[in-house]
Amino acid sequence: MRKFAISDIHGCFDTFQALLQQIELSKEDELYLLGDYIDRGPLSKQVFDHIQDLQTQGYTVKCLRGNHEQLMLDSTLGGQHARVWMVNGGVQTLDSFGVNHINDVPSPYMERMKQLPYFLEVDQYILVHAGLDFKDQPLENFRAMLWIRNWYHQVDRAWLGDRIVVHGHTPIPRAAIKLQLAMLGRLPVLNIDNGCYRYQDMQRGQLCAFEMTEQKLYFQPNIDRMTI
Repeated sequence: MRKFAISDIHGCFDTFQALLQQIELSKEDELYLLGDYIDRGPLSKQVFDHIQDLQTQGYTVKCLRGNHEQLMLDSTLGGQHARVWMVNGGVQTLDSFGVNHINDVPSPYMERMKQLPYFLEVDQYILVHAGLDFKDQPLENFRAMLWIRNWYHQVDRAWLGDRIVVHGHTPIPRAAIKLQLAMLGRLPVLNIDNGCYRYQDMQRGQLCAFEMTEQKLYFQPNIDRMTI
């Protein structure tokens, strides 16, 4: 059994499929997706549908909530919430559903997003979308799990023990991801977001998978070719 983590697909359905083919995902494996399935890329609905298809076919796929799922849920409140989502990829997501308004997105998709957890603990790993706020009760600050940046300086090694935090949310260069993996003994944190949708960036633009048992990285260049 292998255990993979992938984060920040951002509507890049073809790239996501190509990465799953590259790692040769099987029904004996476990796949953990760390949020941000939607926005920016062209095929958010198709990403959702493929995840559900995999689960229906008997693949073990477990999903977390990302800040973009939260933006989409919040957009139902209208006003500024809707405007913020639209300028951060909501337009592309609505296009993938073939609708013009959040209220026209089929309710099962919204209900699935509402059920997404904020974190998972798998073996020695804490999986989360953005990171943890170690100032007080790290596993209870759900907002931080979706939005926090620049938090490595506050990592509490005593609280973590032997655990490692794997997250996305903040796109970093491929070389930086590899360096973090090599330095896990010093800082038990790994950011696997290479900014897949940023295909025009020479240091980013790939979707990353982390195989947690062997601690191996896989990268798939963006083949969807749409960004904002």
